[in-house]
Amino acid sequence: MKHLNKLLVAATMVMGLSSQAQDSNNKWAIGFGVNAVDYQSSAGNEFLDVFHTPFKVSENWNILPSVSYINVSRYIGSNFIVGIAGSINKIDKYVVAVPGKTAGGPNDYAVVNPGDLMYYGVDASISYSFMNLIKSKVLEPTLGVGVGYTFLGDESYANFNPAIGLNIWFTENVGLSLLGTYKQPFEFGERDYPNTNTPDKPGYSQFSAGITFKFGAKDTDGDGIYDKDDACPEVAGLKEFNGCPDTDGDGITDASDKCPTVAGTAEFQGCADTDGDGVADPDDACPSVAGLKQFKGCPDTDGDGVTDASDKCPTVAGPASNGGCPELDSDKDGVIDKEDACPTVPGPASNKGCPEVTEQVLQELKVQARAVYFVTGKAILATADKGATDGRLEAIKEILKNYPNAKFSIEGHTDSTGSAKVNQKLSEDRAKVVMDKLIEKGVNPANLTSAGFGSTKPVATNKTKEGRALNRRTEIRHVGTVYEGKL
Repeated sequence: MKHLNKLLVAATMVMGLSSQAQDSNNKWAIGFGVNAVDYQSSAGNEFLDVFHTPFKVSENWNILPSVSYINVSRYIGSNFIVGIAGSINKIDKYVVAVPGKTAGGPNDYAVVNPGDLMYYGVDASISYSFMNLIKSKVLEPTLGVGVGYTFLGDESYANFNPAIGLNIWFTENVGLSLLGTYKQPFEFGERDYPNTNTPDKPGYSQFSAGITFKFGAKDTDGDGIYDKDDACPEVAGLKEFNGCPDTDGDGITDASDKCPTVAGTAEFQGCADTDGDGVADPDDACPSVAGLKQFKGCPDTDGDGVTDASDKCPTVAGPASNGGCPELDSDKDGVIDKEDACPTVPGPASNKGCPEVTEQVLQELKVQARAVYFVTGKAILATADKGATDGRLEAIKEILKNYPNAKFSIEGHTDSTGSAKVNQKLSEDRAKVVMDKLIEKGVNPANLTSAGFGSTKPVATNKTKEGRALNRRTEIRHVGTVYEGKL
């Protein structure tokens, strides 16, 4: 129980570590590992005796095959670190001087077992790190001094502890720590073990090796830059910008970037100039088209002072009063284009510049329409003369396209054979088939309507075969003129 109490005392007093590479960010560190106790120096009771044969590991070192030390420390600034460490061991190898031998002779010292004494140590220290001085990120030599208290068997005593250490850092926070300490008692006791010649307060060397973890730094935004050094501690950023973000990656931090989500240039405060016209996109009314600064980045292709977006004739100069268009008469019909309902087809002013549908044109439409044939009793264009039928429809289209503002009615008629109801439906369907075909060929659907009249409007007698053939017909009739989409 006495040994257990000593171990608890050692563990309770562990508050620091003597030689770990803390810094102003990671101020705390904790380490653990194994320790070895070597009593070579106690044989002569002189500090320099430790250097006679210090590394006879298998002969002189006492090593407990388990985790046998733990330490915690804190960085206090200017490369100095303070801490306390606790260790435990079992002493079964004690080096003593052999009486009667000449100093420096072959048998000056002997190793004895003092009775498997339990060892406990608690040590406080301050150390100096040379890591910054040698400008290394991996190797960290240290020198330290401290005081401690040793429990050895039934004895306990204070000691003065100079130390030298080396830390090898695998990462910023994890490393291997090596430490060698000479523990000099403030006073030597009497040798009260006559069979082993062991003093009750021996000096000794202690070596330790273990893993150390640094911690304590705060990185609120998780960007790898500690809050202390982070200019934007609550927003993840980049090291080159002291922890501030550059969302669009244009080299300008978001705080100084007028357009933080779109890459730009310093010239435009982080904004882009997509069209390269010298006007930044946020100030450019036409950001995807190069323009002029006086028009907020919008183009004026014809240079007439009217921007293309407002210019009805953006490639031809014209006055603003005319919407940027010149007073043109493209079809040379005497009606200027802006007043011409058919600016590309000549026509009289009385018909708003559009051609009038003449009787001759209507007769031509009549001839062509009557030559469009269907399968008997069906609204299906005849296939036997498909080429001829398609040719007739093509001819009708060519005529109609010359009258872009004229409205035409496609009308279907039948003979009197069959019921009136069937004939009415058949005539309507056939008229619509012709209209749909013309629309497919490019005739403006707004200019066409279809209607069926069954057998109500014969042009010949239905009593003869010839007359009935004449009555089965499609007609195209001019029903009015369209101006601005209205009849």
